[in-house]
Amino acid sequence: MTEYAKYLRKNETPWCPGCGNGIVMKALCDAMNSLAWDMKNDVCVVSGIGCSGRMSSLMEAYTLHSLHGRALPMAEAIARVHPNKHVIVISGDGDGGSIGRSAFMQECNENVDMTYIIVNNFTYALTKGQSSPTTPVGTKAYMCPYGVYVRPFNLCELAIASGATFVARGTTLDVLPLSKMIEAGCKHHGFSFIEVFSGCPENFGRKNGLRTSNDTRSWIDSLVFPKAKFDELSDEEKQGKYPTGILKREHGVIEGNDAYAIHVEEARRLNGGE
Repeated sequence: MTEYAKYLRKNETPWCPGCGNGIVMKALCDAMNSLAWDMKNDVCVVSGIGCSGRMSSLMEAYTLHSLHGRALPMAEAIARVHPNKHVIVISGDGDGGSIGRSAFMQECNENVDMTYIIVNNFTYALTKGQSSPTTPVGTKAYMCPYGVYVRPFNLCELAIASGATFVARGTTLDVLPLSKMIEAGCKHHGFSFIEVFSGCPENFGRKNGLRTSNDTRSWIDSLVFPKAKFDELSDEEKQGKYPTGILKREHGVIEGNDAYAIHVEEARRLNGGE
């Protein structure tokens, strides 16, 4: 049983009723408990701007609430300087998938050892519900009252194409598999990316006829299939659907700090050992 008070600075959260951010934070605490990491001394939680960005200020660890789209570059700096610490980054789909997209792709390729969680609620929730890079076609948003017409980014496919060595997708519908997924990502030596489908009843749900948090949960459930079942679908049936579970786990790719250490040693050798 996780003693949540050990991992949190406060016993209350700032999120709306039905928001999935609290479930993600619970799953993260459960993963930390299973890993038996020393949160106060060995873990740094970095977050971006958005509803999920509040998570860093709530967790009992070294924390940094960064600029919009700049969570990953700041986290990389920490991971480079303190390679013996555990760096966990929290972003939303807007923060990580739009203004922070180029940094996201670069970090996937560099493979520095840290865990990146994007809480994807399909909207810019903090600013009242504009469409984000992951908003599904046809759904309504604050600036798209007649429906979004631009196809959404698939963040896990983007991570795989960019070279991430661990990629997974979960949902807030079931916290136990999600916590195990986060734990597996944290154990992976290299860059780990975990996307979490999460509900926003207030600023996405209400605009799309999802009147309760349960309606939002049912809508998310209609989008996902476990990877094994998803792979059995026809190409037509896969349209608008997403696989869940660990989608990629690659070993043998050199970790970013390890690659840098080899580069430094080679430079010293070429300069006469100085």
